[in-house]
Amino acid sequence: MSTTELPASPEFKANHAELMDGVYRWQRHIYDLTRKYYLLGRDRLIEGLEVPPGGTVLELGCGTGRNIILAARRYPDARFFGLDISAEMLETAGKAIDREALSSRVTLARGDATDFDAGALYGIERFDRVFVSYSLSMIPGWEKTVSAAMAALAPNGSLHVIDFGQQEGLPNWFRTLLRGWLRKFHVSPRESLREVLESESRRTGATFRFRTLYRGYAWLGVIGPRNLASPSMGEVAPKARVGVKR
Repeated sequence: MSTTELPASPEFKANHAELMDGVYRWQRHIYDLTRKYYLLGRDRLIEGLEVPPGGTVLELGCGTGRNIILAARRYPDARFFGLDISAEMLETAGKAIDREALSSRVTLARGDATDFDAGALYGIERFDRVFVSYSLSMIPGWEKTVSAAMAALAPNGSLHVIDFGQQEGLPNWFRTLLRGWLRKFHVSPRESLREVLESESRRTGATFRFRTLYRGYAWLGVIGPRNLASPSMGEVAPKARVGVKR
C-alpha cells in the first residue's frame, strides 16, 4: 500500500519522527498484541464515532492501523484516512490494511499531527470525524494537534479523543507503576487534557462531552455540533469523578 509523505520542511519534526521510528522499529510487530491490555476504551471510541453514510474519517496518530481497520469494518460506507509520524508504524499499517482488503477505502500519510495539510496529503481538507487514540500523550506540543484536528473538521463534524487519564480513582501505587512503565515509551498522560478540549469547544461554539473510564484510567472527550448525541457518551460529566462503565 502506498503512503503519502510530507516533503521536508522546518515544521516537520524530524527528531521526533526518528525517535518514534526507533521506539517502534521492533515493537510494531507485537504492538497490537501487547497494547490491548492497557490501551483501554479504544473500541468504545470507535462505537461512538457514528459516522454518517459515505462519511470521511481521519485518525491522527494511526500507528499500526488497528483502529482504522476496526472502524472501517464498523462503518463500511465510510472512507478513512490515517496520519502518523513514524514510517515504521505506517509500514505495518499498510500491510495490515492490504491483508484486510481495505486499500480502496483507507489512505495513509506520513506527517506531523501538530501541523499538516490534509488537502496536500489526501486531496480532501475536511472530515466528518477526526479521532485521536492514545497519541496526544506522546506528541510534543500536543495542544497544537487538538487545534489542527478542529481545523480539519467539516461542518457538523466531531472530534473524538481517548487517552490516559490521571488514574484519580485508582490506588497511588498503581498510578506510580503505570507512570514508570509509560515513561519507557515516551508517554506522558496530559493532566490538562480536559481543559484544552473544553477550551477548544468554547472557542468554536461546539458542544463538549467528557467522561472518565475505569476509575480515571482513561479519559474520553468529544467535541461536536449541538445536535450530536452519542448514546455511548451521555451528557457532559462534572469535573468530579463520574461513574465508571466497564
